[in-house]
Amino acid sequence: MSEYVLSYTRKPIDSVLYDARLAYSMHLALSDDGQNYRGLNHNSGVLFALATENEDGSLNPMSLKNPFLFTMKDGSFGVVAVRILADGDDDSSSKGSVLLWTSDDLLIYKEEGLLALCDCFIDSISCVYDKTMDTYRLCWTNANGGGYYLETKSLMPIDKNAVVKETSERPLQNTLENICTADMEGAVLHNKIEITDAQAERLKKKLLTPENTGISFPETITVKSEQELANYPAEASYSDGTSLKRMVDWDLSGVDFDKDGEYQIHGCVRQEHFPFPVAFNRADPCVTRWHGKYYFIATNDADDNHTLYMREADSITGLVDAEEHLILDSSTYEGIGGLLWAPEFHEINGKLYIFHAATPKEFFWEESCIMELREGGNPICREDWSAPRRIVKRDGSDLCEAGKTISLDMTCFFWEEKWYVIWSQRQFLPKDLGAWLYIAELNPHEPWKLAGEPVILSKPDYGWGNNHTFVEEGPYALVSNGTLYITFSAAAVDTSYVVSYLTIEAGKDLLKPENWRKNNYPILTSRSVEGEYGTGHNAYVTDENGIVWNTYHARPGTDGVRSSGIRRVHFDTDGAPVLDVTEELDLKKEFRNLETKLIISR
Repeated sequence: MSEYVLSYTRKPIDSVLYDARLAYSMHLALSDDGQNYRGLNHNSGVLFALATENEDGSLNPMSLKNPFLFTMKDGSFGVVAVRILADGDDDSSSKGSVLLWTSDDLLIYKEEGLLALCDCFIDSISCVYDKTMDTYRLCWTNANGGGYYLETKSLMPIDKNAVVKETSERPLQNTLENICTADMEGAVLHNKIEITDAQAERLKKKLLTPENTGISFPETITVKSEQELANYPAEASYSDGTSLKRMVDWDLSGVDFDKDGEYQIHGCVRQEHFPFPVAFNRADPCVTRWHGKYYFIATNDADDNHTLYMREADSITGLVDAEEHLILDSSTYEGIGGLLWAPEFHEINGKLYIFHAATPKEFFWEESCIMELREGGNPICREDWSAPRRIVKRDGSDLCEAGKTISLDMTCFFWEEKWYVIWSQRQFLPKDLGAWLYIAELNPHEPWKLAGEPVILSKPDYGWGNNHTFVEEGPYALVSNGTLYITFSAAAVDTSYVVSYLTIEAGKDLLKPENWRKNNYPILTSRSVEGEYGTGHNAYVTDENGIVWNTYHARPGTDGVRSSGIRRVHFDTDGAPVLDVTEELDLKKEFRNLETKLIISR
């Protein structure tokens, strides 16, 4: 059996909903009959062209057009496309060439580079592998409509003896007439190929939002006490093949645990409810669990970022209505002015800290700082927190040159016996280079001081990262199945704001950027959850039942204020985080209620 995968781009809508840097990327859709297609990844792109880099490190954003998907000699996949400037104009640096990507699964792509074909701007391209001839046939049209082809044994590099010939043939090798694309707004279709059922199933599991498909629970359970009953969770199954153990709230009225007996009991699978937003005018939220209680802190947009308030509760749900306590303002300490940004809780060697950014002057003096909770201190008591202290390099020198370069959004994590920090840094003078992610080891005994030199980890080199502005920021660590994920936010803090991630396997050196893999597409965008725009700057907390929660901000409407949300983190079949499983998808109504025979045997 086989299915079909369709490659397409989209027509830009506008700068608010879907602009050129998003639309000019390769999108994918699936069909089991070759005619009726379902768009994947919320009708958003999965393959973006990398920016080119200048000598000073600045970036030239790029997009792509007319992507053509094909099967390579070894059974893997290839994509060829015309590289264009970010907003759609011809790219003179790739005149006469096309970009080639390779992929094993249509999820992770490697940009192999440019294939030089001719001296003219290329308009469209196709590539097909011919088994009988053991050659790739590249066919293209130029800007004047002329058709050409060549045949080559290899693509990287192209055979030196390959001869370019004129042809009346046109690049697209299959007809796309009468195709149904009902859920693919603005789709510009390019080509389709057959793939196996297993390949299609993997695409569905990775590029469609998982949803609850059932709940299982034993028909009979035998316990000695009510406490023992809590050891029997229900198991929720999901469309991506994963499952999750969930607590059950039972109606135990009439049950006597002091004597043996049998009862038919009814229960409800527990699901915490977090209406969006849980807090208006609160951005960059972070929640931690400390000494049995939960604490919430966030950037305060209500007063233009001049204060930081904290909430305390016995549960994560209790934070929604908890009282706010002032922890820091812009007038208490000399050198700490406005723009109190992105506070994060971190526990280091048994002590609780708040990493945040602040400025003694205006925006261009923003810098990463740290506050420490005194021994035995109460987190909601501002007097129990130290004065903010600047993060400095190993030798005590400034992390950035004030007035020219800013640092912010510093996060901290422990990995393979070492402490690390990752932060966002942006040089404005003498030239604005955009916000890049940096990584360094941290001295855990003096956590205001690095233990090694900073290393550039990532730049906003994809269209979704340099959309409206060149920014990568808001990193946060998450470990799953022994793999380290660093989710981060990118683009402008408007409706274009998105979340993607970097990942690295255990045993690899974190300070070597080549060891990391950046996901080619965002995993949380304005298209992920209806009514939430500009989703980003998230952090994670694990509750007492082992459930991981994502705290994030988004706008309730395209013109809404940045506001905080909380949602369960789903982990897919690979262990990768999925951030768009809403409460309705997380636990379907028809699966919430359970019953079982309870046997009490003392």
